[in-house]
Amino acid sequence: MKTLFFLAQLKIQTVLFFAQTGESGESQELSDKLLTEITANKVLQAVMTVAIAYGSFWLIQATTDWISERVPRRFRLAIKQALPFWKALILLISLSYLLNLFLNLSEGNLFALTGTIAVALGFAFKDYASSVIAGLIALFEAPYRMGDRIQIADHYGEVVGYGLRGIQIQTPDDNVVTVPHNKTWTEAISNANTGHLEAQVATSFYFAHHADAEKIISILYQAAYSSKYTQLKLPIVVVMEEQYWGTQFKLRCYPMDARDEFIYKTDLIRRAKQAFARHDLPYPEFARMADSEGGIGSGQLPN
Repeated sequence: MKTLFFLAQLKIQTVLFFAQTGESGESQELSDKLLTEITANKVLQAVMTVAIAYGSFWLIQATTDWISERVPRRFRLAIKQALPFWKALILLISLSYLLNLFLNLSEGNLFALTGTIAVALGFAFKDYASSVIAGLIALFEAPYRMGDRIQIADHYGEVVGYGLRGIQIQTPDDNVVTVPHNKTWTEAISNANTGHLEAQVATSFYFAHHADAEKIISILYQAAYSSKYTQLKLPIVVVMEEQYWGTQFKLRCYPMDARDEFIYKTDLIRRAKQAFARHDLPYPEFARMADSEGGIGSGQLPN
């Protein structure tokens, strides 16, 4: 139905375009030549084409999800990242068929059609066209891909869907947020794993100045090496930073699967806190931390 609406609007825009240039008689002739005769058979073919395209989208999405969850983990992202290209191919074939069905694509008509589409897009589909173009560019520049963990504006999560107009991000709270592709024109995009299976997890711990730094660093390394989620092929690093209220220790390491980011972080904190409790390591004074942060809330720690 959207396609038929578009074709009807296209014809109206063609007439308006040439009417505005003072060539209304010629425009009517070109408009008649541009559109082929619309018959019930062609309308039926168009409806079937749209239905097949939607069915193909659903089928390839379901097939990709099914296969990617059953192959070895290292192949999961590669299979998911091919999904946008398959969708783009289906869309291109469907649009080409529909245009060939209803339009006479001669050289002169293509010229008129190009101007008409530009006018139609400029007035009616500006934002939609901007998102579609941004999505096509994103296919090649790849600021995000299926399976990536990204941050756009206030939204962070895994890219679980790549549509014509936008992407779907699954947040840590299991909400699915749709973000238009044209956000890439104006928003910075932070990508944690850029197509790789692993994404670094940084976990901060805070202690008083007089705490045993060597003991704390040793505990953090042991927590990382003993976790079943840790990717041992990638570096594990502990960095320190002195603050007014105490010392900050940051453990940087990688889970084997970026999907396990939060459960991995929880596992690291649980293991480390158990060891800290056994050695009775002193934490910083909360009042001084709150003072340095300009009055942070109760129980809240700085990042």
